[in-house]
Amino acid sequence: MKINPVVWFEIYVNDLQRARLFYETVFKTELSELPTPDTGQDVKMLAFPMEMQGDGASGALVKMKGFEAGGNGTLVYLRSDDCSIEEGRILKSGGKIVQSKQSLGEFGFMVLAYDTEGNMFGIHSEK
Repeated sequence: MKINPVVWFEIYVNDLQRARLFYETVFKTELSELPTPDTGQDVKMLAFPMEMQGDGASGALVKMKGFEAGGNGTLVYLRSDDCSIEEGRILKSGGKIVQSKQSLGEFGFMVLAYDTEGNMFGIHSEK
């Protein structure tokens, strides 16, 4: 496989509006409501900006019965120009820093944090 194999991610949340405010504030972006899938479950989803063609992945905040936030064992890294910028917004937005910006050598830099729902996530940048 020569392309990025990740095409979608879901961050499960307990309070969709609180999580929306956190991610929109930290990443200075706007999430958009997705239509409810026809699965017979009560699902609410807010998507990160995305393009259907091209490389990379997008995803959504998801509130769904039976899928609680935090401790789910999946770590999503979101792209940044300089991860120290978003790191500076995390505490003010109600999150917690786990690992401040650190070098990954030739692979860039990263920050690890918890969102307002208890989900750990990463931020990656080239500088």
